Amino acid sequence: MGFWKKFFGKQKVEPEQEENWEEVIYDRQSVDFRDESQRTRYIMDCLEQLSEATRESELVSGEYNRVTAYLKDIEEIEALPEGEKRVLEHTAQTLQTLAQERNSYQNRANRMKDSEFYQMRNQEREVEEGIRKLRDCEDYHDKVKRDLKKVDRERQAYAYRKAELTDLMNNTRGMAIIFMGAFFVCMVLLFIMQFTMELDATIGYFAAVLAVAVALTVMSIKYMDLKKELARVNRAANRLVQVQNKVKIRYVNNSRLMDYLCMKYNVTGADVLEKLWNNYQKEKEDRKQYAEAEAKQEYYSKQLVAQLSKYPLVDPYRWVNQIDAILDAREMVEIRHELIIQRQALRKQLDYNRGISEQAKKEISEIEEKYPQYSAEIHMIVDKYGNSIVDGVR
Repeated sequence: MGFWKKFFGKQKVEPEQEENWEEVIYDRQSVDFRDESQRTRYIMDCLEQLSEATRESELVSGEYNRVTAYLKDIEEIEALPEGEKRVLEHTAQTLQTLAQERNSYQNRANRMKDSEFYQMRNQEREVEEGIRKLRDCEDYHDKVKRDLKKVDRERQAYAYRKAELTDLMNNTRGMAIIFMGAFFVCMVLLFIMQFTMELDATIGYFAAVLAVAVALTVMSIKYMDLKKELARVNRAANRLVQVQNKVKIRYVNNSRLMDYLCMKYNVTGADVLEKLWNNYQKEKEDRKQYAEAEAKQEYYSKQLVAQLSKYPLVDPYRWVNQIDAILDAREMVEIRHELIIQRQALRKQLDYNRGISEQAKKEISEIEEKYPQYSAEIHMIVDKYGNSIVDGVR
């Protein structure tokens, strides 16, 4: 039954235990120390672990010492006499105020673009004249446009009157032709009446001639008046065209000058240029104050470093960027707390690497004790691998 259970029964699978990734495991059971290559490889692995731990310890030790030094600096600053501390706080307060001024400028929402600022600076001597010229161009542009519209309306009025006069002259000629036709018809009728009916048509002839003479005279006078008025209208229209051409020339030249000025100052009009100029004046003053604040900040930073250098501090320059801690005890407590946490983490790392080193040394020592016949060979491997590690092992 046990045989069948062994092959066909369900076997209980033990869950795998999670491996401890921080633990370094030495497995001598799988090494045949009688084999020179396996023996040498095992000793070399121990020495490499020792070397890695030593190198990491050296790297961490520097940072650990730096953090410890900063904590000592905090103690030194907090232990300063009240009078000396006030002098230090005064310098730090000045630096803080200057930093706030710089930040206020840098974070200002309506700061002028550098490209606009430098363009205005390059054209600074001529911008005010440019504003005046551009505004004059715009005013003249509007005036000329009004004049052109007025001239255009007058030209259209003359064209309408010219067409009207032409129609009246054509109508007058037509009426004259109608009167002449009527006259010839009357004369034929009178002629027929005289010779076929033997009537006396003398009065009719006289009346017809008189009527057509009066009508043609009136038509002629009216036609001549219309012709004279048309000539006057044509002369006035021609003069208007000449005036319009002169105005157009001025309009084109003024428009091109205005376009050139807009292109020169990279704006769309006098109002934009004037606004840009006003912004430049303010920006120029702000940048001047910013530069002065920057120079003062550099001066007081050196003053602060000089004052701190009087005391046994590891890094006086570090406190230039931590003036809030000098002015506010709560800020100093926060920095101390962060440094203590950092030092604890570094201490843990140092202890870990020191443990690895000790474990590697112990492993090599135990192998020497267990296999004394290979002791000289192990010492030779250690000596060959590096003098620094030899000192650590022996």
